[in-house]
Amino acid sequence: MFDALRRPVCDLLGCSIPILAAGMGGVSRHELVAAVSGAGGFAFLGMIREPVDLIHSEVKALRGRGIDRFGVNLVPEATDPVLLEQQISACLDLEVPAIELFWDVSEALIGRLHRAGTIVVCQVGNGTEAQAAERAGAHILIAQGVEAGGHVRSRQRLQDLLPELVAKSRLPVLAAGGLVDGADLASILALGAQGGVFGTAFVATEEAFAHPYHKRRLIESTAIDTVLTDMFHNNRPSGTIVRVLANSVTNGERGNAFTGSRVVIGHEGERPIYLFSTESPLVSMTGEFEAMALYAGEGVGRISRIVSAAELVQNIAAHAAALLSVDKIVPTTPVESASPACFSHHVDDCYMGFLSRSELLVALNELLETERSHALVTLASASEAPDHLHGLILLIHQDAARWCGVLTNAILSRGGTASNKTDAVFGQAMLKRDLAHRLEFLNHRRVGSIEQIIALLPTVRDDDLHMRLSMMRDSHERNGKLVAAALAGFGRS
Repeated sequence: MFDALRRPVCDLLGCSIPILAAGMGGVSRHELVAAVSGAGGFAFLGMIREPVDLIHSEVKALRGRGIDRFGVNLVPEATDPVLLEQQISACLDLEVPAIELFWDVSEALIGRLHRAGTIVVCQVGNGTEAQAAERAGAHILIAQGVEAGGHVRSRQRLQDLLPELVAKSRLPVLAAGGLVDGADLASILALGAQGGVFGTAFVATEEAFAHPYHKRRLIESTAIDTVLTDMFHNNRPSGTIVRVLANSVTNGERGNAFTGSRVVIGHEGERPIYLFSTESPLVSMTGEFEAMALYAGEGVGRISRIVSAAELVQNIAAHAAALLSVDKIVPTTPVESASPACFSHHVDDCYMGFLSRSELLVALNELLETERSHALVTLASASEAPDHLHGLILLIHQDAARWCGVLTNAILSRGGTASNKTDAVFGQAMLKRDLAHRLEFLNHRRVGSIEQIIALLPTVRDDDLHMRLSMMRDSHERNGKLVAAALAGFGRS
């Protein structure tokens, strides 16, 4: 149903849609994981510092619902070593398909899990960690941008970190940080990610184990209501930074987080919840929820209601697929058939003037690298654009994301490997600090892409690909005219 979204990582994880629910501690229990998996996505149980009995019962509950493809999220640095060993042993005994690790990269642990046949997913915040995880034997990387809610490892924005990791790693790279909707998924796929990891959006679902207070605060908040702070530090390594909704703690109304005696502000059964703890409000808790860690990513302002997890997965997928699809776009000019007489498939492609498969894959990847540069430049430029250009730049970004998806699928469907690079356009464009000059440069390079497509079209045998490339050409021509008109009104031509 959402073939335009499918990427190779889906086969590795055993899902049909590259939408993942983050393994949020406390929040991601079997109800949420089962709902996401049942809708075609993939999800992690959030088992950070949880007792082994809970891991056993949650895995049993999932398998009782017929869910056999899922993961467990663990954070070694935040877990007592004895408990961590018990957790790892339990996951291996239970043959948990995938384990996600976060924070410092433990080569010994990654190697152990890899040798046991477990899919190892490592969430990283910079290129050094990514390289270490890859060397140790990780199967999948998650690039976490600083926009993320909860514990934040990265100091880079996702739009900067993601292309860096995609270009340097041989592993599938997923993206995390501020993602909430289909436009986000389309954007990160355009930048080379093979899927998106959504956190805050899934907290605001019916199946999440988050307390209703936390969910209500999410749908009432905007991006500017989130803050990065080190005040929620109990149970975590020194210097840990989290992104939460501002509250009395972050406003300094509850005293100094690093001095004084511990204050109980809630309970989960008999277990006390302390002020400045990393605990977020759960259904099973009572207490002063306002003073707890209300984790939220920067995308929170686009969450407006509580929905089921299955509905959220389907909404994200449908929105992204629509942005990446050209099936409903009517070409502005007639599309001529690329195929000669019906017996032509018996004739050698090169003899008939068509590109061989390998030659076609090279040409498509060259277009993909250029299109990814356009997607990345327009995404980076949207935040600094004045009101009269902001909408146009986002429109062009969505078009670039669409064509990245079309080209990627065309490459994958022919048994090729989609390039994970951007071409020189990105670096050259971003050197131009003046936005108008940058857009002028992109328009100039867009002409080159149009000429490349025009030269490629007569060499493409496949009718469907010929049609899509023709529509890509028309889209570039239209966008070029729109940008030229906007810049003329901006005092440039």
